[in-house]
Amino acid sequence: MRASKVAMISGTVRNFAVGMVVLATAWTLVAADAESVVNPRDTLAFKDGDRVQGSVVSQSEELIVFRSDRFGELRVKAGEGVVIPREKDPEVAEVAAVAKPEVATPEERAKAEAREAEVERATAWDRYSPSVLTARVRRFFGPWKGRFAISTEIVSDSAERNYYSFETKLGRKWERNDVQLTGRYDFVETNDVPTTDMIKGSGSWRHEFAKNRFTHYRPSVELNRASKRQGMPNDYILLQQEFGAGFQILGTPTRTVRSGVSYNLFDIWNSAPEPDHTSRDAISVFEEIELKLPWQMGLTQRGVWYPVQNRRDGWENRIELNKRLTETLSASLRHEVRRHNPDGSAQDYDRLKLLFGFDF
Repeated sequence: MRASKVAMISGTVRNFAVGMVVLATAWTLVAADAESVVNPRDTLAFKDGDRVQGSVVSQSEELIVFRSDRFGELRVKAGEGVVIPREKDPEVAEVAAVAKPEVATPEERAKAEAREAEVERATAWDRYSPSVLTARVRRFFGPWKGRFAISTEIVSDSAERNYYSFETKLGRKWERNDVQLTGRYDFVETNDVPTTDMIKGSGSWRHEFAKNRFTHYRPSVELNRASKRQGMPNDYILLQQEFGAGFQILGTPTRTVRSGVSYNLFDIWNSAPEPDHTSRDAISVFEEIELKLPWQMGLTQRGVWYPVQNRRDGWENRIELNKRLTETLSASLRHEVRRHNPDGSAQDYDRLKLLFGFDF
């Protein structure tokens, strides 16, 4: 028994090490395409979220004249964009403050203060407007794109239920690589008793080859602190690693369809009725759909089928309809289902969510 446990643990460590090597290789490939960091400049932020770097030539209540580094001189209506000033070096700012001459007379000092107050009042909205805040978030994350989303529900009928969900997502695309990172927390309470308390983190790396071929690696970790097993509370940790390859059947600016096969490794640590650890592997078939719809809407779907011998086949599916409300806010309707997961003991579920998100 002890020898089998040692062999199982060593196999798990070996599988996880293989996954880390794959992930390190992915990072090495995508880092080669990374963009160089440039010195901060003035930023002209448009309402649709686009930005250009350069310097301000002049700015009035009607017109912004901006000399961009890439497109030359631009003339933009004041209502279509705002200027985010460059961040000054503290030492330079201190020297400038020391070298700045004092106002000669009290009248001139009062006029200067009045002008500064007027500029501050006129630019306060621009400084904290949604477009500027979004531009600053995008500048912080650089080429990474993402979303912060929240969903909540409070229901009181025959039972009192509270539901909360928080999610964050980051992604970046290169010419032949696509990286996605996702973190999520779900909590459901019924009559003051937690029925769902789950933290889940997942990642995805896809590398595209010629002739519409691709390969991917998708690790995920799930911690459930409100699960039950054989009628007993069972906190479990599920580690899943998916190594797959496939073909892009359709690839247009508005429609993408992919399909392929994967090899999956499942490791699960249970706490009840006795602490144990099991490892399994399974082959799966998957398909992915991404559609861009009219009215700033998008549809994504991913389905996985696990054919398993001597047991019921497992499957899971996730479909999401997203609607852009503004250049920064969005709403999503998502349905998720999981049945007979090959790991052997993780809970099945069926979820329908309405989420509101902040996109950047």
